[in-house]
Amino acid sequence: MEGFANIVLRAMFVENLALAFLLGMCTYVAVSKRVATAAGLGLAMVAVQVITVPLNNVIYQVLLKPGAMKWMGYGALDLSFLKFVTFIGVIAASVQILEIVLERFSPALAQRLGIYLPLLTVNCAILGGSLLMVQRDYDFADSVAYGFGSGIGWALAIVLFAAIRERLRYANVPEGLQGLGLAFIVTGLLAFGFSGLTGVEF
Repeated sequence: MEGFANIVLRAMFVENLALAFLLGMCTYVAVSKRVATAAGLGLAMVAVQVITVPLNNVIYQVLLKPGAMKWMGYGALDLSFLKFVTFIGVIAASVQILEIVLERFSPALAQRLGIYLPLLTVNCAILGGSLLMVQRDYDFADSVAYGFGSGIGWALAIVLFAAIRERLRYANVPEGLQGLGLAFIVTGLLAFGFSGLTGVEF
């Protein structure tokens, strides 16, 4: 259980996909104008990561990894070059299912997320989570922890960012910094804050 908690906390804070690796920044900046919308997208991100990272782990371990198909008599076969296509297919299917569920049970949130919900399919943070899981050679349990932690970390980053942006609407910001300029400065400051946890043992 210690290993599980360590992976979750590292993925949330030290190796945050948005603030350490700068993945998923297009959605991060575009959907962070209101806290409610950012929280909704953050929850969608957590759901997609928790489903896709372990599922991609199983597919990689059983079919794509070099020597994985030994159980079928094809031990020399290496299909790891198919991981990008396979992972994107799994992500696209998961996002499509999530979109259908949201439209059925929370149409208001689905409408607020608009085009950004289907765009989770091509959100590089989601694909990055699966690729980092492969790079670190996580087993199934570790991939569940990493999927959960990386999703929560990205959601935490976008909700914090949205809360700051909402507050800055009432601030006297110089004209040249309004909009994206100030958004990038705030993102940089958040990234500095999270990077301060590098080296902390959880």
